[in-house]
This record gives sequence, structure tokens and C-alpha cells, in this order.
Amino acid sequence: MRKKLSGIINVVFDVTGRLLIIYSAFAKYLKKKWEYNEVVHQLFIDFKKAYYSVRREVLYKILIEFGIPRKLVRLIKMTLTEPFSRVRVGKNVSDKSPIRNGLKQGDTLSPVLFNFALEYAIRRVQVNQDGLKLNCTHQLLAYADVVTVLGGSIHTLKENTEALVAAARENGLEVSADKTKYMVMSRDQNAGRIHSVRIDNSTFESVDEFKYLGTTLTNQNAIQEEIKSILRSGNACYYSVQNLLSSRLLSKNLKIKIYRTIILPVVLYWF
Repeated sequence: MRKKLSGIINVVFDVTGRLLIIYSAFAKYLKKKWEYNEVVHQLFIDFKKAYYSVRREVLYKILIEFGIPRKLVRLIKMTLTEPFSRVRVGKNVSDKSPIRNGLKQGDTLSPVLFNFALEYAIRRVQVNQDGLKLNCTHQLLAYADVVTVLGGSIHTLKENTEALVAAARENGLEVSADKTKYMVMSRDQNAGRIHSVRIDNSTFESVDEFKYLGTTLTNQNAIQEEIKSILRSGNACYYSVQNLLSSRLLSKNLKIKIYRTIILPVVLYWF
């Protein structure tokens, strides 16, 4: 099943909704840039308490602007009106604590509503046309509450990030300075020596590698660490079912099925 959002490249899911790959474009894109000795500036943005920060009144207007029927918007508004929380400690339950902003954690509707809020912010970004293009589209990648901004220079990266941050702030979304990381992919090892980058009054740490959607990206476009990570995951998966594989009570065919359905997908997940 394929889903496409404007401003976000194609995302392919399997029947369980698990992300398989972001259209292979990002990895191929980085590989091509590395081959042609081009610098890629990347900022991995993480929003602070994303679900708790969304402004509901703004969200309702966004839904209407996206063409959601007003009747559905009213029903959504009813589910978010006057929610409260309680804390249980043993047999004791605290008084009601009103929740005046944000989305409900654990609610199946919350991810969809958050996607609308984030998509609205991304559409409002006037991306610098001098920046890097991925699949002839924008220089922004988004999955869940993590957004990746790409740029051929630090100046372009800053401009695009400032535009995104300003648009997201209108929805109540704030960037987490601690979790947001900056990385430069370049053959020039001196390019990666920048300790931090300052954008929109926030300072973001510069890193040599970053775990993005389960894959380790490095400033030297190296895959050795990713291969080691995959092998570690495969070994951990093997040891978790080792008792079953060594059991004399299970047939050979059943053990092969366990290997193919549990171990092999972990090792071949990104291939």
C-alpha cells in the first residue's frame, strides 16, 4: 500500500503499517552525492513533546482547510473537548487534571491529526530553490515527528529550517534542541569538525553519525557500522529463539519456518 503526502516523498508500508523504506530515494540520493563529491548538510529535527504541543483550535482550522467535512471536524472536536487525566498509585486515584492542549496519547486518531498539523506546516514552507532536490521535490523528509532538512550549504539549510520552524510554531510545535542533530556528509573530513550550528536562536549539536528510521547514517557515507548493527540485531534475534532452534521437540521444517519468519527479516530488513 502506498501513501503520498504533498511535501513528503512516497512512503511504502506493508500490511502491518510498518515502514519498509522511504522509496529508496534517500539512500540513493546520498550515494549519488558522495560519488560526485558533493556536500550534503542534514538537520534531523525532533519536535519537543510533539503530541502535547499541537494547538487544537488551529488544528480544527487546518482540517477544514484540507477539505475535511465540517461534521467530521465537529466529531473530532468532541473527542478532544475537556479531556482530563488521573494518576493511580496502588488503590489511590488522584483528582482530575484537565488537559487543555495537545492530542491524546495512545488514541488511534492522534497520529493522523498530528500528520495533518505537520503537513500543513511543511506546505507553508517556501523552500529555497537553490537547495538540494530529492526526487525533484522538496528538500524535506518527514516521518512521524522527525523531519530531515537537506541543503547544499549551511546557508540554505538555515533558511529552510527557519521557515519550517516558524510555520510549525504556529501549530504549537517546538523544536527540541537536545534531540535535534546536525550532520555534514562530505569527503572533506574537516567539514565535519563543526561542533554545533545555531539556527533561529537554538544551538544544535553536530554529530558524525545519526540513527534515522532504524538506519545509521554517517558523515562519510560509510555502511560498515550499519552492517555491524544489522548483524548485532540478527544475533540478538537468533539468541532469543535459540531454545526453539535447538529443541528436539520441533521438526526441521518448523525450525526453518522460525528462521525465515523471525530471524531472516531482521537481517534483510533494509535490503
